Formats: sequence, C-alpha cells, structure tokens
Amino acid sequence: MAGSDGESIGNCPFSQRLFMILWLKGVVFSVTTVDLKRKPADLQNLAPGTHPPFITFNNEVKTDVNKIEEFLEEVLCPPKYLKLSPKHPESNTAGMDIFAKFSAYIKNSRPEANEALERGLLKTLQKLDEYLNSPLPDEIDENSMEDIKFSTRKFLDGNEMTLADCNLLPKLHIVKVVAKKYRNFDIPKGMTGIWRYLTNAYSRDEFTNTCPGDKEVEIAYSDVAKRLTK
Repeated sequence: MAGSDGESIGNCPFSQRLFMILWLKGVVFSVTTVDLKRKPADLQNLAPGTHPPFITFNNEVKTDVNKIEEFLEEVLCPPKYLKLSPKHPESNTAGMDIFAKFSAYIKNSRPEANEALERGLLKTLQKLDEYLNSPLPDEIDENSMEDIKFSTRKFLDGNEMTLADCNLLPKLHIVKVVAKKYRNFDIPKGMTGIWRYLTNAYSRDEFTNTCPGDKEVEIAYSDVAKRLTK
C-alpha cells in the first residue's frame, strides 16, 4: 500500500508482516506500492472488494493474512529456506491484546473514559513486558549455580526473529508512534523488556526497511484518532 504521496511505503502492518517474513527467509523480492485511491483495474479484478495484502499462486488468490503466513511457511521451507515458527507457543500469543486496547484508546473521544482505556492499554503492555523479561526454558542452564532472573533475549522467542515478531512488531511500532502523537502517551521507560525488544528491532534491516516513516503512520491515523472533547 502506498503512502500519502502515492509512492512511498504506507502504513499497513499486515503487508509489513509479510515483507518481513520474505526478507527473513532470504527471498529476493521487489516492492511495488499501490495507491488505493487509484487502484489499478487488474488489482480490483484479482480480489474484488478486498484491500492488500493478498497473494496469488497457481491462479488461487489468498486474502487472509494468517493463511498467507501459513502458506509461506509451508512452501518456503527447509532446507532451502529458514523455518520461522516459534519454538515456544507462548511467543505466538504474547502481546496479542495490545492492538485492540490501543484502538479503543485512540478512537475514544470522551475525556471521562480516557483514563480507564489508558490503564487497559498499560495492562496489556505490562503483560508483554513481563513475558520479554521472563527467561525462556533454553535460557536457563539446569547445571549452573547461577539463578537467571531476567531474560536478555532480543526477540519474543529468542535471539532471532520469528513469525511472532513479524506479527507483533509492526503493530507495536504503530502504538508507540500514534499514542505519542495523539495522546502524548509514551511506553513507560520502566518497561525494559519492551524497550530492549524495540531497540533490537530498530537495528534490523528486516524491520526498518519494511517500516513506513513515522509521518506516514501519523497521517494514516489522523482521521482515526479522536480528539478528547467535553
């Protein structure tokens, strides 16, 4: 999806999720952005009534991003391509409630409801922070006398990105940018697990080179984010 200028990468966490998967698997691909205000006819004919991302393979069109992810993991498999599924099932669900809480928070226009909605968002962020700071089983050495209290891993499932990160990171970045712009809300610095996670993500090409600019994210939410009006 094209950005506000009709050419640059626009705000679409679902497309970014798939770009990250392809990049991590080492697939060489090119990105052609589509201005949805002037959607080409052949694109409309492929998947009428749906927005990108979708995928075509052997004349079959897949429009559900979860199904596309499953398809890519199944087709682009070892030994030629990396397996990206997390080892720990909990990594798949970590942070899964954040985006819904954020959406409710940012779309609210009633000042009296703001505090409770912000608390709801903070609660889900805290839960993610606790997961990121809790050592995974493979970080704990049973033969060591040292008791590891905090995880030092870079990503949800370890030191390498997995499908879980491709899903969560684009959304978490939107939360950080949009909540700051429209609610002057910062993810608390005390949430060291989340900040370690984001810092590591921003150091990776797979994330930064598929990520829209902050301005694009802000523009995408300019009509979604509601002003608090009495």
